[in-house]
Amino acid sequence: MGIGPYASHVTSGEHAAEPESFVIRLQSGERLHYLDWGAPGALRDPSREPGDPSIAPGDPPPLPLVLVHGIAQTAWSWAPVARRMCAVTRVLALDLRGHGLSDAPRSGYDLETLALDVLTVMSGNGWGVDVGGPPAVLAGHGFGAQICVTAAASRPGSVAGVALLDGGWEEVGEQTRSTPAEFLATIAEPPEVLASMDAFLADRRDFDPGTWDSDQERAARAQVDQKHAGHVGSVVRAGVLRQVVDAMFAYQPLEALAKVAAPVVILVAEAATADDEDERERRLALVDVTRARGEAALPPPRVVRFPGAGHNLMRYRAAEVADELTALLGSAATSARTPDDPA
Repeated sequence: MGIGPYASHVTSGEHAAEPESFVIRLQSGERLHYLDWGAPGALRDPSREPGDPSIAPGDPPPLPLVLVHGIAQTAWSWAPVARRMCAVTRVLALDLRGHGLSDAPRSGYDLETLALDVLTVMSGNGWGVDVGGPPAVLAGHGFGAQICVTAAASRPGSVAGVALLDGGWEEVGEQTRSTPAEFLATIAEPPEVLASMDAFLADRRDFDPGTWDSDQERAARAQVDQKHAGHVGSVVRAGVLRQVVDAMFAYQPLEALAKVAAPVVILVAEAATADDEDERERRLALVDVTRARGEAALPPPRVVRFPGAGHNLMRYRAAEVADELTALLGSAATSARTPDDPA
């Protein structure tokens, strides 16, 4: 679906577009890596057919889109969606600190610092109130959704819309019924998966062979380093992972989402049936978020469910995710304001 000049006529992810790789240096010296998928120059063709919903030279420029990956992932996890969205607007996907090709300092893995990293990448590209630029739409997956909400709450004038992909609306401790230490144990890879790069790639491929392609292989390879004797290990250091998990468990969704004035869309992966106990709890959490935003005189989130889909919606439902992000770009542009930033 699409709205106004943001309506998407992209129906396939089979784009040849390749992102450029950039690094931005923080004032503290750390470097953050991000992928820039470019601007939709092809959509500004004055010879477009009558009724074509793409962007013409006289149309307002689309809001930029910034994509934030989840725990122990990288910017490449967004490739199936970014390939579609780069035909609609300018798209960036960053490696969080401690992940991918970004530096891994010993500290700075709390949500506020990670959100500031995202806002800094935006500022470096001329977006947000801190540099007098336009706001961006943020989309985050899992833990990345929490970061996007935190960024939107801290700089309301810089964020025009937020998409939460299977995360960001629940308290993780309640959702998982575990402590941070127990959660860390559940996400640890078994030795046989880390025995070799081939074993690791085969494990990722077998999640869903039908969606395995060169982008998925590149995303998987970016998660690990080759070790001695052919073994592989996560590029995310154990100390970093512990801090990230602590931050994820500390997140309070009702408080955070009640501070986000921008439009919010929540994309829910529903691998279980509606009568599953965990699924019922997730739906109750969505009700709580809607109520909290209502009490704060904010519009309810748009909730989109993906029955039968796993957590990695970017891989399993890329086209539908791109459609929802395109719609959010339109609604965000309509409701965007330039208020004084109280932060």
